[in-house]
Amino acid sequence: MMKKKICVFTGSRADYGLLYWIMKVIQEDSDLELQIIVAGMHLSAEFGNTYTQIENDGFFISEKVEMLLTADTPTSVAKSIGLGTIGFADSLGRLKPDLLIILGDRFEALAIAQTALVLNIPIAHIHGGEVSFGAYDDSIRHAITKMSYLHFVATEDYRKRVIRLGENPERVFNVGAPGIENIFKLKLYSKRELESELQMSLTSPLFLVTHHPTTLSDNPIEGTLELLEALEYFNDATIIFTKSNADNYGRTINNLVTDFVNRNKFRTKFYDSLGQTRYLSLIKEANVVIGNSSSGLLEVPYLQTPTVNIGSRQKGRLSPESVFNSKPDVIDIKENIQRALDFKFQNNTNYKLFGDGNTSTKIISIIKENLNFTTIKEFYDGDIR
Repeated sequence: MMKKKICVFTGSRADYGLLYWIMKVIQEDSDLELQIIVAGMHLSAEFGNTYTQIENDGFFISEKVEMLLTADTPTSVAKSIGLGTIGFADSLGRLKPDLLIILGDRFEALAIAQTALVLNIPIAHIHGGEVSFGAYDDSIRHAITKMSYLHFVATEDYRKRVIRLGENPERVFNVGAPGIENIFKLKLYSKRELESELQMSLTSPLFLVTHHPTTLSDNPIEGTLELLEALEYFNDATIIFTKSNADNYGRTINNLVTDFVNRNKFRTKFYDSLGQTRYLSLIKEANVVIGNSSSGLLEVPYLQTPTVNIGSRQKGRLSPESVFNSKPDVIDIKENIQRALDFKFQNNTNYKLFGDGNTSTKIISIIKENLNFTTIKEFYDGDIR
């Protein structure tokens, strides 16, 4: 039997960290051939040239697609989608995969999904059914759902939402969140090892901060200045920042953070990318994770660290009580950081809402049981089951 060609797309450090174990399982399966398409922030020196991490992890990158412009305006992001579509048409035309795996809801994912649809390449989508009202990612996510054949979701609520979008229950699978797998499988650094890696002392309180644009807001950098002002009140805190993504005005946020770090060099550092091991190790050691990244709601609670989630970017997602939702307002942010610092995890509370950390083997097993991929499907109007 000919090997089935399974192509995995990754456009940023964030989705690669979630896709790593899925890629490893495909790579080690004798019935499957792994193809990898890399694009977006991975190929940008500004964001750390993180494609090198993929290669260092032992993967062969089949195709690289340059699509990012140097500006961060809405017009430049729209043009990047167009550039991506042109590049992905060539790459997918050469690779001719039997199935394309896409995770999430970013504009790079939209570009390759619409290209695969036109080229009649079936899509398996991970992390569908979720909602995040503050970003256009919400619409992108649902659009990719409608272009996809197989669906791998993180919770039962999300599974039901994908079915309500007209997808047949027989093709929608609750497998948990793939990012949880890293927590169970990676050997995290001790505090001393982490300090050596980062070349700094991680004194308490330790804050880990990532703030992205709220792309559906009239003010896309909503809360960034308020957040930075709130952090000034915690002048004894050690603060590690990671870069905002390449969405509209992401570079504007990064410039604001750079200015803050330059004013507070003795207690802050700003990283293009930490990589999964350092990132998760920092979450484990941190007193609180702050910003509006989805990892604050998904992975962070599994490591028994509280989160302050700011503004509307993640509004609508499921989250446990260790997540403190704050308005993008300096006083509210400051008060919620203090609440998070005072928070104690309780043994009888379920903070682990997104699976048991065995997602990759579940996904690949299901794929191998459904090898007759197609792009032909009917809108499902039946009962949710």
